[in-house]
Amino acid sequence: MRVAIFSDVQGNLPAMEVAVAEILSREPEMVIMAGDLVNRGPSSLACLELFDSLRRERGWLPVRGNHEAWVIRCGQEAPRSSIEEEMRRFADWTYHQIAQRIDAITDWPDHLCFHGEDAGSWVHVTHGTMAGNRDGVSASVPDEVLRERLPADVALFVTAHTHRPLERIVDGTPILNVGSVGSPFDGDPRGSYAVLEWRPGGWQWEIIRFDYDRERAEHDFRESGFLDSGGPMTRILFEEWRQARLLMPLWRRSHEPAVLAGERPLGPAVDEFLAGIGNG
Repeated sequence: MRVAIFSDVQGNLPAMEVAVAEILSREPEMVIMAGDLVNRGPSSLACLELFDSLRRERGWLPVRGNHEAWVIRCGQEAPRSSIEEEMRRFADWTYHQIAQRIDAITDWPDHLCFHGEDAGSWVHVTHGTMAGNRDGVSASVPDEVLRERLPADVALFVTAHTHRPLERIVDGTPILNVGSVGSPFDGDPRGSYAVLEWRPGGWQWEIIRFDYDRERAEHDFRESGFLDSGGPMTRILFEEWRQARLLMPLWRRSHEPAVLAGERPLGPAVDEFLAGIGNG
């Protein structure tokens, strides 16, 4: 049994198209998209339509990520303040882009399970952990914390969310983070996905990195209206994609508090933040 699992496309169509082609060439019996197909990038509608066709025609399975949940919420709840409206403009932009197809993501489950050829071969797939789809598994999370956030009696726990591929073991349970198709944060701009195979003795897996047309992806960012209409925060998202590193926590520590307190306008604060981090 061969299973492919990918995640965190984040509206990056050129990366998704390469990932899809590679996965199809491996002829897996099952394919799971482990969340965050949409948002943060310029082509959420095209990515959603591509995935939905694969779901209908080939039986590919979805898991809901925090960005699907957030975009759905943006369509249901108005911003509570003017600053929240400005800061979430990119998510509202995404909602308006996919509003005509929002029904295609509303039934996605938070978790999926499947098994190999014996009773002890269960695999649990979710975007984050049992604590929620914003709760990521990284190398820095202590075992004692993860111990409370993993399901019991599984042969393998598969997660995503952090945009960093990872393999680790907690109390004998292997954990596999499949990384990100569209916006890795480990310094390597190549996309990633995982292939699992059931073999005598248990599951074996491989993290696969792939190149894609980043010039085309950058063109999509600039020409889609995402950077122009999605508000100042899109410029941080774009730099995270361009530099293949996580910047948002730095923003939240250094500049966001003053913006939320009404002490600084959002646009100039983002300008100052990006000038301070340089080109990576």
